[in-house]
Amino acid sequence: MTADRWHVDGGWYRLHGVPGSQVALLDGTDGRRWAELRALAAVDTVEARDELLGVEGPAFDPGPDGGTCLTWRLRSTVWDATRFVAECTRDAIAIHVEVDGSGRIADVTLLGGRLVTPRINGRVMSGAWFESVVGGGPADPRRIVRPATESADIGVSSGSEPGRGAWFFTPGPFVYAVSREPATDPLVPPSGPWLGLGLRVGRGDAGFTTFGYRAFDRGFAVSLDYDGRTRVEGTWRSPALVLRDAPDPYAAIEAWREDLEARNLVRAAGTRPIPDWWRQPMFCGWGAQCALVMAAGLPMSAAPARATQVDYDRFLGELGARGIRPGTLVIDDKWQLTYGGNEPDPAKWPDLGGWIAARHREGRRVLLWMKAWDPEGLPAEACVVAPDGTPLALDPESPAGEAAIRGAVRRMLGSDGLDADGIKLDFTHRTPTGHATVRNGTAWGVDLLGRYLDVIADEARAAKADALIIGHAPNPLVAPALGMLRLNDALRLDDPHPLADITAQFRHRAAIVRAACPAIPIDTDDWCAPDRAGWRAYAEAKLDVGVPALYYTTRLDRSGEALDDADAELIRRTWAAYRQHEGLDEPRPR
Repeated sequence: MTADRWHVDGGWYRLHGVPGSQVALLDGTDGRRWAELRALAAVDTVEARDELLGVEGPAFDPGPDGGTCLTWRLRSTVWDATRFVAECTRDAIAIHVEVDGSGRIADVTLLGGRLVTPRINGRVMSGAWFESVVGGGPADPRRIVRPATESADIGVSSGSEPGRGAWFFTPGPFVYAVSREPATDPLVPPSGPWLGLGLRVGRGDAGFTTFGYRAFDRGFAVSLDYDGRTRVEGTWRSPALVLRDAPDPYAAIEAWREDLEARNLVRAAGTRPIPDWWRQPMFCGWGAQCALVMAAGLPMSAAPARATQVDYDRFLGELGARGIRPGTLVIDDKWQLTYGGNEPDPAKWPDLGGWIAARHREGRRVLLWMKAWDPEGLPAEACVVAPDGTPLALDPESPAGEAAIRGAVRRMLGSDGLDADGIKLDFTHRTPTGHATVRNGTAWGVDLLGRYLDVIADEARAAKADALIIGHAPNPLVAPALGMLRLNDALRLDDPHPLADITAQFRHRAAIVRAACPAIPIDTDDWCAPDRAGWRAYAEAKLDVGVPALYYTTRLDRSGEALDDADAELIRRTWAAYRQHEGLDEPRPR
């Protein structure tokens, strides 16, 4: 450091700037720039918007692991004191904000903020010298890579509406990987090097619903949405944004996970025993339900009406006639009378327990589909509610809500209940959100989802030690509650142009899962195939993606194309090859 320049050198980077400036330039050791980092942050509260009247720094102090700690002091309109901190070690730069004061945190922005100064008045962001972004939360199935000028979200609350489409993984790993190179093909990440922007956070500190990448023009920042649920009295420190180089986006996710493991923020990935039956090829009836109603000229919204004993007997008969023998069967939406109660609908399933017992005698296992968070059939005291008392979502921290979860799981899996073998958990993206909502406990966002999954897992494994829970939350903060991670739907059918190369998209999602949660097997999914050619290509690819899943029997739903003898042979052949590789036999009557 000199009177007019300072710099910090790491193994892959040089961070440098001018004393008194809020800008720190980030270059690679090759001299190529990654970004102009703004030493700014905004910690908005429910009561006030955080604006900055001035910035001083940086001050230099010894940092962790023999590194250097840089601190900028920000003059805030909301907080008594605000500090922007960059801890620089050889391998990484970890950035966080600290505030002193009191308030309920609404939104947090790092690497950007709002300045009210003579020179700059308004929003300021860091400068991106990179062109492409791959995030841990897949969205548009037609793309793996997005331009750096486009915002993105990874979180637990989303949907099919415009602006909310990142619901395939809820949540995905908290990583955005950026490349200096533009994508020439949206399905192929550019060559390296890459820079990972990963969130260092553990359970108990994950009270946010969304980790966002925010972009405008050539600017970028990251954000966390706390919904006013985190109250500060004294000093609060945000999760750290860790910058680290990587050869590709999946290596960036892997390095993020390893950092969390090394700091005991998540359970270390290891080998845990996987029951043989978990790895059996499975059939889920949702695609066949949809194909039935669409062939009848009805909308897809009518498909839940076909989750009946008669229809599932029909599906198994059609598969059996073609020599296709799944080891695991999934009864999908809506076998239950109410989503909150998860009791069989007697009009659809006169004897669901008996039907499951018959499948057990055939040597098969049965999973029951469960809609996460849905309050249907539950009292308001078991739910997160709107200000007027309207139930919005089941509340796992309410005594009545936890009792409802445990009662439903016992009813589904207990030997004195339906005696099913596991749960396919869907719709985790319905995690409640909003400042105005009324809850019972203290957890929120990712932490609340983690609590919900933990209650399900605890009760399921008490009912059956080898109970299988499948979900689409490949983030090590919450994934240990799950036994298998599902790649989720192939398409977003509400998109104006939904068709996509589903094999490329599914391979991408599987690579994310393996990087984030390498010890957990993958459910390959199968819905909604755009056409028979795409369905066939993905059926061939499943051998090296994960556990084969089949959603159809005689025809596809979206295209209406019939599946012929060659398609049946494709399934028989690929399943036989998979079983041989895994050392599995076809199910046999007990």
